[in-house]
Amino acid sequence: MKADRPTAIRQLLFSKGQMSIAEIALAVDASEPTVRRDLIVLEKEGAVVRTHGGARIAEEAGGEVAFETREQIRLAQKRAIAEAAYGFLRPRSAVFFDAGTTVLQLARLIRLRPMPLNVFTNCLPLAQVLLHVPEVSVTVLGGQMRAENASMVGALAEEALEKLRFDRAFLGMGALGADAVIYTVDPLEARLNAATLSRADSAVILADSEKFGTYLTHRVRDVRPDMTLITDDGVGADWRERLDALGVGLEIVEPLA
Repeated sequence: MKADRPTAIRQLLFSKGQMSIAEIALAVDASEPTVRRDLIVLEKEGAVVRTHGGARIAEEAGGEVAFETREQIRLAQKRAIAEAAYGFLRPRSAVFFDAGTTVLQLARLIRLRPMPLNVFTNCLPLAQVLLHVPEVSVTVLGGQMRAENASMVGALAEEALEKLRFDRAFLGMGALGADAVIYTVDPLEARLNAATLSRADSAVILADSEKFGTYLTHRVRDVRPDMTLITDDGVGADWRERLDALGVGLEIVEPLA
């Protein structure tokens, strides 16, 4: 059964999103050192990404992790990042929120602390969070439904963006490569995010530190001085220095307890 254990680990991480080594070892009835060796092999194959004390499924390993599962991964970091992003909101401004799970945490904060905003989004779960919030006007872009995160993408959504202008865009990030380019797993999402950034006066990118120094298939755009990146304190000093040299704003937060 040894050949089946890596498959079992991959299936576990696909369903759970992220697990500790101890949890994986218990689930597959193997020792922790054995699981660590399996994870090294799976990471080389591009199936998983090892984290501190555990692992998560790679976003392109047989399909994207379900939105509901990704929402729970590194939740403390996402909530802290969303708290910092809330400080970039201005009453009565026009903002765009994409379908990132960290951006969804920002929407939950707005529901708790309402302010007058004109919100545009391509994310149906996010629109539902803000649906009955006083003073918040919500407009959802039409388009092709992307099931992985219940978002709207494609030509109709891009056409709608051509008629809009935003004071600020709040976007998640699938990966930030060593080339200082933002990447995502889906080509239509990449096109829409690039179009959104071109229609916003400034952008705030919300992403935990594990996204730094990684790659996905489809290019969105390089990071630029009109952006601010908000991430957790796991980001390395090399990235802090590089983003500063590029003139890109960087705000680092500590995860909420």
